[in-house]
Amino acid sequence: SSFSDRLFRFRVNWRVSILPLALQLQALYRVQKMASDAPVAATLAMEPPLERSTFSSLGVEPFLCKALQAMAIRKPTGVQAACIPPILKDCIGSAQTGSGKTIAFALPILQALARDPHGFFGIVLTPTRELAFQISEQFRVLGAAVNLHSAVIVGGMDMMIQALELKKRPHVLIATPGRLVDLIKSNQGEWSLGKVKFLVLDEADRLLTPTFAPELGFIIDQLPASRQTLLFTATLTEPVLALQNKPQTPGKPKVFTHVSREVVTTPAGLTQKYVFIPSQVREVYLAYLLQHLCDLTGAQPLHAAAPKPDTKSSTKRTTKRAASEEAPPVLPQTILFVPRCGTAALLHSLFSQLPNPIPCTSLHSHLSQAERLRSLQTFRKQAVPLLIATDVGSRGLDIPEVAVVVNWEVPRVPEDYIHRVGRTARAGRKGTAITFVTEGDVDLVKALEDRIGTQLEELELPEEPVLEQLNAVTMAKRMAHMELHSEGFGERQRKNKEKGEAAQGGGSKAQGKSASKGSAKTHRKGSSNQSAQAAGKGGAVVAGGKKAKKSAAPRGGGGAAAA
Repeated sequence: SSFSDRLFRFRVNWRVSILPLALQLQALYRVQKMASDAPVAATLAMEPPLERSTFSSLGVEPFLCKALQAMAIRKPTGVQAACIPPILKDCIGSAQTGSGKTIAFALPILQALARDPHGFFGIVLTPTRELAFQISEQFRVLGAAVNLHSAVIVGGMDMMIQALELKKRPHVLIATPGRLVDLIKSNQGEWSLGKVKFLVLDEADRLLTPTFAPELGFIIDQLPASRQTLLFTATLTEPVLALQNKPQTPGKPKVFTHVSREVVTTPAGLTQKYVFIPSQVREVYLAYLLQHLCDLTGAQPLHAAAPKPDTKSSTKRTTKRAASEEAPPVLPQTILFVPRCGTAALLHSLFSQLPNPIPCTSLHSHLSQAERLRSLQTFRKQAVPLLIATDVGSRGLDIPEVAVVVNWEVPRVPEDYIHRVGRTARAGRKGTAITFVTEGDVDLVKALEDRIGTQLEELELPEEPVLEQLNAVTMAKRMAHMELHSEGFGERQRKNKEKGEAAQGGGSKAQGKSASKGSAKTHRKGSSNQSAQAAGKGGAVVAGGKKAKKSAAPRGGGGAAAA
């Protein structure tokens, strides 16, 4: 059938059967139930009264208040006012993206460090490298008055340099779990984490999953039982909530939990739209959308002129277009989220191949760590208006001036949508989220709207002007494919995957010979391997100090390993 027929059926289904009044009421009921569910409400602390409106009234030392004023931060947000005082005990804090969760745990750590400074005072674990560098920058600014020495330990960087940095015993480590475990194992005896006072799990809902369970269990085994454990997240999952109900550790107060009064969902100042498109010409619609984004959203443009193209072959492309007198598109600061690294690289190249190129940079895991940091810094400094990112950019990154978020496709998990669109409309600002929807996405849209408790608005793009640039975009896409092929994009990842599969095949032959030795070794290692196995089976593991206990598996098969 024709696109017009499919579009007509989609719109009829949308307005008549997909989201009738009954479903809207059901969505509203579920949102209200999440906010008032009795078992949760009975145990979760809500936001404090408004009279606690200054950092000094929360007990924050004057030198830290001065640092906050230098950052133009004058009043605490809800999560900061609720969590800073009780962080002398274990704490779980949940609030919307952009609400200042990092400062909520950084201030108490720095205040305690000023009283008793020593190496390896605190560890902050994050699921992504980019978030680790962002947190490090906030610690650096706030901790200048106490001569804070911090270190970022993430993958993609030179391990030898990182090992030398750890020998200097920094006060605060900001790390991704995998690289920290590698350094602990390769430098045993040279330094110890036995005096750590604070362990922070930022984006705890991502860390408390089977993916991170082995590393997290190993790290926890290296820490003293007397440490304070802080968990912060924008989305409360069942593994996170389960931690507050764990048995109280002898000699320590019960875990304090703060949840924002508002159900954690999309920001209040966010306008949410969808564009219905035929999947075969997705790139054509995307190019038109970006070229007219200011007119379609009302957002202010970032620049009136384009900077130098951000690609290796920029000189060659500039020469090709020397005769073009058309000005480049003027965009607001925008993040385009795509599902795969290959898509990000393809679109990055495609946009630069257009007759009227779109200035952009990209952020994905196939880039080296230096390239990822350079790309993010380019976007932060507003040298380019568009960042094409996979979900490595959806967690915790704080770029206040982002005006628009575009989703290349409907996220499969509603929580991923919440984190993505949370990159805009931060801290009370306005923002717009636009999601591309195709014929097969109806069920995903229903689930998404049910979760966020609101209906997406339709943004109609004029079909004829869009398709006028079909030939230009198709040619640019072909050129982009050729460029990626000539540069060997993804070749290193494919070779590493093949090596891993070959090693795994060889290892399986030797596995039987060493089974008895391996089982004895596993038994001696204790709780960290138990944590990994239980989490891998979907169980939630709650570790108190150096021993772990199994608890009932949460719904959805998620695992947890935490203190």
